Amino acid sequence: MMSAMLYPLVTFVLLLICIAYWAMSALYLATSGQPQYVLWAPNVSLASCEKVPINASCDPMAEPMNSSCPGLMCVFQGYLSTGLVQRSLFNLQIYGVLGLFWTINWVLALGQCVLAGAFASYYWAFHKPQDIPTFPLSAAFLRTLRYHTGSLAFGALILTLVQIARVILEYIDHKLRGVQNPVARCILCCFKCCLWCLEKFIKFLNRNAYIMIAIYGKNFCVSAKNAFMLLMRNIVRVVVLDKVTDLLLLFGKLLVVGAVGVLSFFFFTGRILGLGKDFESPHLNYYWLPIMTSILGAYVIASGFFSVFGMCVDTLFLCFLEDLERNDGSPDRPYYMSKCLLTILGKKNDAPPGDKRKKRETRP
Repeated sequence: MMSAMLYPLVTFVLLLICIAYWAMSALYLATSGQPQYVLWAPNVSLASCEKVPINASCDPMAEPMNSSCPGLMCVFQGYLSTGLVQRSLFNLQIYGVLGLFWTINWVLALGQCVLAGAFASYYWAFHKPQDIPTFPLSAAFLRTLRYHTGSLAFGALILTLVQIARVILEYIDHKLRGVQNPVARCILCCFKCCLWCLEKFIKFLNRNAYIMIAIYGKNFCVSAKNAFMLLMRNIVRVVVLDKVTDLLLLFGKLLVVGAVGVLSFFFFTGRILGLGKDFESPHLNYYWLPIMTSILGAYVIASGFFSVFGMCVDTLFLCFLEDLERNDGSPDRPYYMSKCLLTILGKKNDAPPGDKRKKRETRP
């Protein structure tokens, strides 16, 4: 399972591809019109420039004009807005942004479902590690792409719609910032708060729905319903584990960020002695900028890798709750949890009748 620690690199590459594709599409759309060039002169008030048709269309590839107007040039003015695509350019850009949000959420959902499938294959292996697949992460990745792409896209679409609504509200708030209407601003703040809470809830529900999808392979709606009902039946355990996990992961992130921050401070201020000339940092007058950049990068990277631990905890916890509800330790329904967890909970699996007879026969 150590390969799961490298999966954030796959997610990072996929996100880069999505962002690069959107950026290229936006640039192609923005430059899809016919370029327009006009004549321009730095000083049109001169007598020699009075007869020159300033702002008239011109061809930059044509031969230079023989004019007495000094500095006369054929400059780029913009792209023509005529044509079907150009008239719908704003709508197409909005469509591209919507696609960007959707694909980013789908890539994140893919990572969550793949990790959940890999960790669930460990939990539901009765004989550990003999029953664990040889390549659990690769198997979960292929299985998710083959069977669960539509479910992940549906969950990502729901989250995307809420995020787009939040972006629209932020845009309205930015436009109405100069309006001194306390009632309108209070209503807008309430809407923003409600959408923020709704986004957090949908992320939480989607995360657990993807775990149920990875375990049972059912569609998004059924998996979301089963996950929500399972968590509601164990709400106390959910709250305690969620808060403890968040606190421990936060401490881990702060430890990594703090270590990187201290190391970068001593490095960029030249206080680390004994480094070779190739590794010594140049003398910087403003060393706080690279230090803050290093801290920000460390936090982003640490968040990506610690998300694997968070997904592992959530998956194993959901499998544990499902194991407790579906099984009772009898030979027909044995617990799948590890022996260490069985000992902690004070539970055990009853041996099959055949095994009991063999034990009695082997006794002296």
